[in-house]
Amino acid sequence: MNEWMQSFLLTFVPLFIVIDAFGVLPFIIIMSEGSTARERTKVVRVAIITAAIVGLVFLFIGRLILNVMGISVGAFAIAGGIILLVLSVNYMTKGHMMEASREEMVAVVPIGTPLLAGPATITTLLLLESQFPLYIVLISFTINLLLTLVVFSFSNQIVRFMGRGGIKAVSRVFTLLLAAIAVNMVLQGLEMLGLITLPAI
Repeated sequence: MNEWMQSFLLTFVPLFIVIDAFGVLPFIIIMSEGSTARERTKVVRVAIITAAIVGLVFLFIGRLILNVMGISVGAFAIAGGIILLVLSVNYMTKGHMMEASREEMVAVVPIGTPLLAGPATITTLLLLESQFPLYIVLISFTINLLLTLVVFSFSNQIVRFMGRGGIKAVSRVFTLLLAAIAVNMVLQGLEMLGLITLPAI
């Protein structure tokens, strides 16, 4: 295996894991519940664009932004976790995540960030950028986003297969899972700040 391919794999695989397109797919479905196929396609596009912008900003000037604003990745993780928790509680109590124009807003927050381009993705990008050539990290990130776009494109087919009743039932389960992810994100942020130590799983 040549050096370029090895570097590509060492950057592609970690980003593939932290972006976790297959893990986020169920939330694309439940957060666009009641939307038309066209609206879900718009959610997917906006989410990918948001994740790309956030990832690229932090890849090129992330360290500068964090240093200038005095914000740690741990603090970013806590903020992202709180946002996810509020949205999940809102869904469980009101039956929806947001009010009017929610498709665009949900695509940006929480799907684009912090689910796709969240603390784990940002930390990974910053770490990889310090270890590998920037262009290789950029290629790996771009390919991961394109793969995510392909995976999310199947959401319309899944919705048609499950039907409205099936989506409604599954939505409740995944909303609880989203709340758990939010709590875990907050705990990871606290650990990054050195305030707690999480036990090994």
